Amino acid sequence: MSEVASTKELKRVLGRKELLSIGIGQTIGSGIFAMVGIGIAMTGRSASVSMLIAAIFTIFTNIPLIFVAGTVRLRGGFYTQLALLGNDVSAGFFVIVHILSWTALAMYALSFADYMLGLIPALASNGFVRQLIALIVLTVFYVTNLMGIEGAAKLQNAMMLIMVLALTAFIVFGLPHVTPTYFEQPEFMTHGVKSMLSAGALFTWAVGGANVVIHLGAECKNPTKDIPFVIIVATCIIAVFYAGLVVVASGVLPVAEVANQPLTLVSAEVLPYPLHVFFIVGGAMFALSTTLNSALGWVTKPILQAAVDGWFPPKVATIHKKYKTPTVILTMFYVECVIVILFNVPISTIGNMAVILNNVFFAILAFTSYNMVKKIPDVWNKSKFHVSNGMLMFWAVVGGISLILQTTLLFSDLKPWEFIANVVVLVFGLAYAILRKKFRKGSYGSQLRGGIGP
Repeated sequence: MSEVASTKELKRVLGRKELLSIGIGQTIGSGIFAMVGIGIAMTGRSASVSMLIAAIFTIFTNIPLIFVAGTVRLRGGFYTQLALLGNDVSAGFFVIVHILSWTALAMYALSFADYMLGLIPALASNGFVRQLIALIVLTVFYVTNLMGIEGAAKLQNAMMLIMVLALTAFIVFGLPHVTPTYFEQPEFMTHGVKSMLSAGALFTWAVGGANVVIHLGAECKNPTKDIPFVIIVATCIIAVFYAGLVVVASGVLPVAEVANQPLTLVSAEVLPYPLHVFFIVGGAMFALSTTLNSALGWVTKPILQAAVDGWFPPKVATIHKKYKTPTVILTMFYVECVIVILFNVPISTIGNMAVILNNVFFAILAFTSYNMVKKIPDVWNKSKFHVSNGMLMFWAVVGGISLILQTTLLFSDLKPWEFIANVVVLVFGLAYAILRKKFRKGSYGSQLRGGIGP
């Protein structure tokens, strides 16, 4: 083991193909297979419209992030952007919220277990078996990522091809079975316009996952060109898949039967048994695997840079001498998710918390993107993504307001204890940032340039 003085030590091995695979893999698994049942429960068959609303939200919120990611290499991802364009407190707040929000990794592992148990109905009601499967799959990808991101990226590419074939089969075989009364009441827009919009806010987690490649800036061969390209292309690809998948998921069986349920119910209805098994293994299980695998590859990067900048003890930034992976941080996320699995926290609770917490700091990110004009004027003026100050301000405000709207919609649908839990996390993150800055000697700002570069 060794300690890094900079994220510059990470290997630049990721090209456009690898980033696209990671972006798509991250997005597909987390959206359709973990959350679509929740969205159908919220709004019925209008979940398909909610997915389109989510895509609009995602486009609005990603534009200011693309301006920044297309201008400068962000070795610490969104953390580095906040440190560079915001202030110390916003950067420190982000790292705490980021750590706690990514208990979402446990959601992927639990969803994997739910789909696997769909093949073994006799064990489906056994909570211990479900937890055991989730722990095993989490451990497998934890170890894979400990051994290096290059190997993890190769595994990602192999699983992606099979996953796309399985999803395509679900759509092709499922569409002829969709009811002709799809858009009729009472199955469509079951709880009004507000719930449809709330489902759209929830689904932003489903369609917006491609922007996680920003966190891999330190390991990209050409980040300012490849990262914006991947965010846009991956989001469009996902939108096409999701449009078909949600229609089939909500339109074949009555809404009451598929609400809050995995897609295995529908796949059993529309697919021949061999393809049904293939869909569960190669589609659902591989999708959730690629999501878990890619997420473990990038969630550590902001924390690594934050530790280098002094927000955590130096030991937190320890990386493996051979594999160049942040072993301590990976282990920290692993332990966090193990606890969530053992306490059997509901998937809907994990998902709502993850989206709300992410939306809060994404709003901050959107607003701070305008600060490129003041803080890095020379770099911004030379950027291929340079626009007028007025246009940059417009997209920063649109992106920020869009995220505030989404967060408000989600907060309004929370149970009281879920509302309190989210508020506690946000307050804790802010308090940590303020106190750490107050009692730590020296300025974080002097070190922030370590997180950016060509």
